[in-house]
Amino acid sequence: MTSASETDTPSSDAKRLSIRKMNKHYGEFHAVKDLDIEVEPGEFLVLLGPSGCGKSTALRMIAGLEEITSGEVFMGERDVTHVLPKYRDIAMVFQSYALYPHKTVAENIGFPLKVTGVPVEQRNKAVFDAAVQVQMETLLERFPRELSGGQRQRVALARAIIRRPSAFLMDEPLSNLDAKLRGFMRAELKHMQHELGVTTVYVTHDQIEAMTLAHRVAIMKDGELQQLGTPAEVYTNPINLFVAGFMGSPPMNFLEGNVSESGLQVGKDKIALEGVEEGVGITLGFRPEDASVVDVGQGRFDAMVYTAEMTGDLTLVTVKHGSSILTIKMPKDFIVDYNQTVGIQFDSALSYLFSTSDGARLKAIVVDS
Repeated sequence: MTSASETDTPSSDAKRLSIRKMNKHYGEFHAVKDLDIEVEPGEFLVLLGPSGCGKSTALRMIAGLEEITSGEVFMGERDVTHVLPKYRDIAMVFQSYALYPHKTVAENIGFPLKVTGVPVEQRNKAVFDAAVQVQMETLLERFPRELSGGQRQRVALARAIIRRPSAFLMDEPLSNLDAKLRGFMRAELKHMQHELGVTTVYVTHDQIEAMTLAHRVAIMKDGELQQLGTPAEVYTNPINLFVAGFMGSPPMNFLEGNVSESGLQVGKDKIALEGVEEGVGITLGFRPEDASVVDVGQGRFDAMVYTAEMTGDLTLVTVKHGSSILTIKMPKDFIVDYNQTVGIQFDSALSYLFSTSDGARLKAIVVDS
């Protein structure tokens, strides 16, 4: 997967967004810790993490809606750390749409130009052009109450587009939509950002959104940046146990054990390793698509089938190994009985080893015994 500069052509108005050692304290609580990211012109960066990790707080500091405790924010060469939001040349799209209920679609879209004194004729043309980009040009006379959730979100996007800002900031804009519409709007958003070439920072807790939308993903936990990279990089080369478990749906499978005689002892099973010391606690990880259900005794270990779910394009087989619950992706026509004992095989080259104590990725490898 390539970077933003290799995939999209940024607009002439797009600027680099620099977040430098940004911190936020609420009394004794340290909500955002030394966040340091360079967002390239025209790049789509996603801030990803669980609720409470600091991603929305970081976005609000970039927007100027939250005061920065320490650090700097630059838009291009301009220091906007202490600049009022309306002077930062950004447009923000919220989860709640934030539309004026008494204004029509056209009036909502055109409001940013109205308050800046843009002449009516010029404003009307800009409103229509922005509405076309989000496929709302036939609904300009409707009011928000007459629109679906997806249509309201499009109006909010058009209102952001019409300003032609240097950057878009988006705070979970799709979370109020149903699953089907969310998938459709993801594609719309990605296409729109590609066409406009505007620098975009997007906040979500949904790793599917992050994987499908982003040029790069910044994964956060407890206010700290854990890993920054392309979706492919953070998925295939996670830096620690948290990133490995957060990226992927279903998530990565984990087995905890202790090393003895060059093998990882997991319950009654031993998995051969290289490059580890005896006595240390290790967590082995492998993704559902990199494993398979095989006959008893033919895999790396045996497990009991807990459930099987046919999802349409594949079958998800959930098994229990001791206290661990593991998920394996199998072909859609795969059939297995509940409580059946099966073997589990996984690709040693596509497995991961982490320190159980601190979650750090280890250089040790699983070997074929």
